[in-house]
Amino acid sequence: MAEGKVFRSTGSWYIVKMDDGRLINARLRGKFRLEGSGQTNPIAVGDNVTVTFENDEEAAATIQDIHDRKNYISREAPKHQYSRHIIAANLDQAFMIATIASPRTSSGFIDRFLLTAEAYHIPAVVVFNKQDLIKKQKDIDRQKEWVAMYRTAGYKVILTSTVTGEGLDEVASMLNGKVSLLSGHSGVGKSTLINTAFPGMELRTAEISRKHDKGTHTTTFAEMFELPTGGYLIDTPGIKEFGILDLQPQEVGHFYPEIREVLAGCKYNNCLHQEEPGCAVKQAVMDGKLSYERYKNYDNIVESCKERPKY
Repeated sequence: MAEGKVFRSTGSWYIVKMDDGRLINARLRGKFRLEGSGQTNPIAVGDNVTVTFENDEEAAATIQDIHDRKNYISREAPKHQYSRHIIAANLDQAFMIATIASPRTSSGFIDRFLLTAEAYHIPAVVVFNKQDLIKKQKDIDRQKEWVAMYRTAGYKVILTSTVTGEGLDEVASMLNGKVSLLSGHSGVGKSTLINTAFPGMELRTAEISRKHDKGTHTTTFAEMFELPTGGYLIDTPGIKEFGILDLQPQEVGHFYPEIREVLAGCKYNNCLHQEEPGCAVKQAVMDGKLSYERYKNYDNIVESCKERPKY
């Protein structure tokens, strides 16, 4: 037996980097079953695994065991409602790559990602990419508002451009020596950002569709890359929606850092911060201490959690 880390998952086969540096293809041992687990994939990129070789041949490699995860991040499986798809495991941090324009990322999408990272105890960073394309005053104003909104909430925010080089050194320094996840819509420039910050990485990129102002999918499966300066980067497929599972409505506020700071002042312990009297969160929003936009996104997430079956 030998130990390794899953670098890529294609459904039935996994690319595993062994502790001795070899990259091998391995199948999953048949004992792992998904029935009743509530998830679509038993193994995720970033998992540490034990591999056996039949007759010492790499072509017959089998994953025998999945080691305990320190954390993972997941989303609702696109084709399996109410099922969880684990995107990546054993992360040190997660980066939400967003764009104000070309294409536009909604604050609701960003908040769902940040909430999920918070729920799984993964530090998150917001990166607003393509600064060179922000020319309209409405986009300039929106970005200024959002940067202040997320920094006030306690998140690290970085502004980047692969054209001017803005922010690239800061991103590269944060990636060094860490296992990092990059996520975001297709077309926000995740791969180009990494290729520019780390020349020689050569992650695949694609142009934006002019007709729909959306990116084309170039990453089919999540994949881990070893950074030349140390550490690992997990690039994910462009995500259209970020469905949230596992949370009950009353839990959502605990994963908004700024809401968590004031909710103890609510009159009721089970306050959802919607229609209840004596709500400290709603009062903070009315007083301008909490972002109204973040609160609206919170309210939408609570409503979506109410619609989900209870397990």
